[in-house]
Amino acid sequence: MERLGYIGLGIMGRAMAANLVAAGHALTVWNRTPSKTEGLNANAVDSPQDVGPESDIVFVCVSDTPDVEEVVFGDFGVIHGMTSGDVLVDHSTISPVATAGFAAQAAELGVEWVDAPVSGGSEGAERGTLAVMAGGDAAALERARPFMETYSTSIVHVGEEPGSGQMVKAVNQILVVLNQLAASEALMLADAAGLDLKTTLAAVEGGAAGSWMLSNRGPQMIERDWRPGFTIDLQQKDLRLVLEAADEVGATLPGTALVFQLYRSLQARGLGPEGNHALVKALENLTGNELGNS
Repeated sequence: MERLGYIGLGIMGRAMAANLVAAGHALTVWNRTPSKTEGLNANAVDSPQDVGPESDIVFVCVSDTPDVEEVVFGDFGVIHGMTSGDVLVDHSTISPVATAGFAAQAAELGVEWVDAPVSGGSEGAERGTLAVMAGGDAAALERARPFMETYSTSIVHVGEEPGSGQMVKAVNQILVVLNQLAASEALMLADAAGLDLKTTLAAVEGGAAGSWMLSNRGPQMIERDWRPGFTIDLQQKDLRLVLEAADEVGATLPGTALVFQLYRSLQARGLGPEGNHALVKALENLTGNELGNS
């Protein structure tokens, strides 16, 4: 039986770990804020390094590239407690280039690295319906797949090259933010025209204009519920990675760059902790009208 470890119990990680526990898997966990481990019915340890000896497969879900580097390769990083033949699955969204380097470092110790960023928001993590885009060794992914299926309904191996999962996540994030911009502009037009927003949403979401963002974030926008499934601050971190990746490969992403600047204007107003669907507030600021109050 594979022994499992989990590092990073934030909005996404805590729910994913909880699904593993609910499925009957014993779990060794570490989180920077120890209180996040309470009530999880898992073995909480004092450092990432302590997770390694108790685990054959370690899952990591933290915020950014430097965080992954610290919890894996830092002075008390998990890699120091892992042994040859172990697997590390990184669910964080980080730099594809850095991921390739991290995988090479892990390989020197015989540890297989699977970069497996996820999409689906906090709702998907809680419901077990996340989408996983995984890069790295196919056999290592297959070892981890049965456990990943406790919190995901789509797990696609996108390439053997480490970092390929992260690059596909960049593609995903372009679609997320441009769908959110489209939903924002569409509802602003409906509002300005005096249409009932809930009825308009119901009329269009089942057709060619429908999207996950429209159906899941549209109602929140209408209700002015800015609780995050994914925060503006984290979305901006992801868009920074997208634009860096585009620069490296010479891709032109004018729409993504626009959304990055709109989110930056919201961060300047202190709105970074709000949900990424608060993008509509940038449009409200341009028109001087709040959605639902035209």
